[in-house]
Amino acid sequence: MKTVLITGGTGFIGSHLCDFLLDKDYRVICMDNLITGSEDNIAHIMQNKNFTFIRHDVTNYIDIKGRLDYILHFASPASPIDYLELPIQTLKVGSLGTHNALGLAKEKKARFLLASTSEVYGDPLVNPQPETYWGNVNPIGPRGVYDEAKRFAESMTMAYQRFHKVSTRIVRIFNTYGSRMRINDGRVVPAFINQALRNKALTVFGKGTQTRSFCYISDLVWGIYRLLLSDVNTPVNIGNPTEMTILDFAKQIIQITGSKSKIIFKPLPVNDPKMRRPDISRAKRELNWESVVDIQQGLRNTIKYFIGCI
Repeated sequence: MKTVLITGGTGFIGSHLCDFLLDKDYRVICMDNLITGSEDNIAHIMQNKNFTFIRHDVTNYIDIKGRLDYILHFASPASPIDYLELPIQTLKVGSLGTHNALGLAKEKKARFLLASTSEVYGDPLVNPQPETYWGNVNPIGPRGVYDEAKRFAESMTMAYQRFHKVSTRIVRIFNTYGSRMRINDGRVVPAFINQALRNKALTVFGKGTQTRSFCYISDLVWGIYRLLLSDVNTPVNIGNPTEMTILDFAKQIIQITGSKSKIIFKPLPVNDPKMRRPDISRAKRELNWESVVDIQQGLRNTIKYFIGCI
């Protein structure tokens, strides 16, 4: 039985990875300081004999006894509300946290997978965004704390791969949705669903012409697992290439929920990306992966989850 450490394992994506890997007969160690995660997300697996939860801040030295085969580094605030309220912590987990996790991977001779993000592309000037695109990021803007933390984490990961010969993988995650998202985390899917279920006005920033693409959580987790076991040691986009405007997405949420909500418009936040769509050619070619869950079905599943939260 192989052992995997998941940092940020009580978060939205991290907790789904815990479930998935336990089902695949891995021994899972979940590490989190609960700054944005929740023990509620792992309550159903706490009694599993192959699961261990350790409350720890990865910006401090990490000490794990015994063998580790894989380290999945998912610790980081990830929503705009979180990283704007926690700018220093976001920068520290991307730098010190990544350094500590990579040091542990080197010590244990474990394969390391970094959870990066489409935000490394900033406000892109090309569409869709391939992994070869270097991005258009404002390092001193309010979103820079997250964008640059992840860009630094990627650089650190590649340095450990080249200099220390650590086996590394980098996944660039595009907008993902599903159960266990926090309803008040500020991201567009929970925000729209929460407003629609309460028949409150859906808040669209700008004119709503900015585009996003949405990948269901089960598709993302499967893609991460395929990458983890692959030989691909350069960044890989994992996301749904189907693109839609935020305005159209708001209308779709209203239609699926049967809400009486109207749509209101507010000023666009600073450096908010105008386009976000992954080029998944590398994932298709190297991992034989692409998203399969239809947006309508994925949203129905997610809305059902949020109904239970309200």
